[in-house]
Amino acid sequence: MVLTEKTVNKNYIYRGKIINVRCDDAQLPDGKPCKRELVEHPGGACVIAVLEGKIALVRQFRYAYGEELFEIPAGKLERGEDPANAALRELGEETGLSADRLEPLFTIYPTPGYTNEKIYIYEARNVKRGEAHPDDGEFLGVEYIPLAEAFAMVQDGRIKDAKTIIALQYLKNRG
Repeated sequence: MVLTEKTVNKNYIYRGKIINVRCDDAQLPDGKPCKRELVEHPGGACVIAVLEGKIALVRQFRYAYGEELFEIPAGKLERGEDPANAALRELGEETGLSADRLEPLFTIYPTPGYTNEKIYIYEARNVKRGEAHPDDGEFLGVEYIPLAEAFAMVQDGRIKDAKTIIALQYLKNRG
């Protein structure tokens, strides 16, 4: 059975700094026309960084939810940027940490129903402290949380961010 849908025409509604929004004319596998709403996003990269048994979490206000969230260090990919380089950049900017190398863990599709965003998750190896240097207009706090407490924060709902939950579940399952 063929499940592929065909794009007939891309109709841009909005072109922004971070996202573009489209309402495309498409064709279903049976040939019938349909509309597909899509948010184009360049993707992101994030990194698990554990130092002395504690995971580095960034506490940041997220406007879309109207609340502060705990997240692993993460950021948007620049056009053509290697995700590993983005993960290292964000680790340094947001926490001041550096790593000798990154191990790729997962590529996730956070919301496949309406966006093409991909998030690349890495684990930092040989983590070292340094000085954070957030982007202009980026306000955040870095907290080093013992792994057992971070796992509990997922269970009791204090950590709600999907990429962070996936990263912590990975660490918990790895043991």
